[in-house]
Amino acid sequence: MVTYVLDASAVLRYLDDEAGAARVSEIIKSHLAGNCEAAISALHWGEIAGIVHKVHGRDAMDLALSRLSAFGFQIVPATEDRAVRASLIKLKKNIPYVDSFGVELASDLPDSVLVTADFDLKPAQREVKIEFLPIK
Repeated sequence: MVTYVLDASAVLRYLDDEAGAARVSEIIKSHLAGNCEAAISALHWGEIAGIVHKVHGRDAMDLALSRLSAFGFQIVPATEDRAVRASLIKLKKNIPYVDSFGVELASDLPDSVLVTADFDLKPAQREVKIEFLPIK
C-alpha cells in the first residue's frame, strides 16, 4: 500500500485551496477510504500550525489542526535518530532542514511518495519518489 508523506507546503495548499489542493484532497479521500496511508513529520505539523497562526490567528490554527487531526494522518515524531538522518540528508542534498525530515520519512517508509509544493526538494529526487504539486 502506498504511503503519501505530506509536507507542510502540500497541506497548506489544501487548506488555502491553492494549486494542487484537489490532488491533496484526492490523497486524503483515498486515505480515509483505506486505499493508502498518509503521514506527516511532526516538524511539518508544527510548520503548518505556525503558518496558519501567523496568517489567520490562533482560532483558525486550532480549527485547522482539529480538522486535519480528524483525518487520522500518522504524525511521525522527530526522534534523535530521525534528526541525525535528516541532518545528513540536509548536508548531502543542500535542502532546508525541516524539508529533510520529509525526505527522511519517505525514505524510511516502504512504497512511499513525498508530496510537496516545495521545489527546493528537487535535489532529493534520487533519494525518494517525489510528487510535486503545480506552481501557483
